[in-house]
Amino acid sequence: MNPGALDGLGYRGATVVITGGASGMGEAAARLLGELGATVHIADIAEPKVACASFTHCDLGDPASVSAATAKLRAVGPIDFLFPIAGVPPHAVGPLTCMQINYAGTRQFTEEMLPAVKDGGSVCLITSTAARGWLHHLAENLEIVALDPSDVRGYYEANPDKLRDGYSASKELLTVWIHQASIKLAEQRRIRLNGIAPCATGTAFMVESAKVLGQEFMDAYPHPLLGRMPTGEEQAWSLLLLSSPLNAAVTGAVLATDQGNVGGTITGALKPSYVRPS
Repeated sequence: MNPGALDGLGYRGATVVITGGASGMGEAAARLLGELGATVHIADIAEPKVACASFTHCDLGDPASVSAATAKLRAVGPIDFLFPIAGVPPHAVGPLTCMQINYAGTRQFTEEMLPAVKDGGSVCLITSTAARGWLHHLAENLEIVALDPSDVRGYYEANPDKLRDGYSASKELLTVWIHQASIKLAEQRRIRLNGIAPCATGTAFMVESAKVLGQEFMDAYPHPLLGRMPTGEEQAWSLLLLSSPLNAAVTGAVLATDQGNVGGTITGALKPSYVRPS
């Protein structure tokens, strides 16, 4: 990589499509991308406040809305970077709709946008520390990942016990899909597919979640590195650094941006009292 690529981290002059750019980490990422010189197109259910080249209404819970949005956004291609990073907590919409938005709708959006992503481009998603159990549910996760996104809602309607809270299952599926789908994309089109897995982050998402999780959970949640929740902007920088073409050899990776929480819990360095059962 030419050292000159450090200017803008490879985003200067690039065409970017991002979901979730109206709030939280998505809004922070959209703003930073603009500052790095990218042309940013935002898809969201709400109109963004951050400056962008275009806004497209998209409800990830509605497959028809997703298809309408992707049909419009494919026209802005070739796309250098795709960030399908919108997401919702289960208490805001219920477990089934949470699954539809976070996994099925996000995957539908991604797959329908891929024809417009240039060969050698990059796609990056957001999973969560809530996906820490993906290996424990691997057989089930692989079964569901093998389904077309349009069949996911029906699967969980027939198997409601497997839905759990909707959120952790959706993030596990994204994690498994990243690991699996990245290989074919790499071999056939040299597209990199990665994700970050944040911990509790200081955005409106977590403010609303705290009302449901309770103060005891919030007080017990460890922040060993920063001594506090990371900001949306701090998480957005990890997303952009991972996706930068400077990381040319990285695909199929899910980067833990969680202050060491999952690894520390697995190894016993952190007590798991803050973790709710999955």
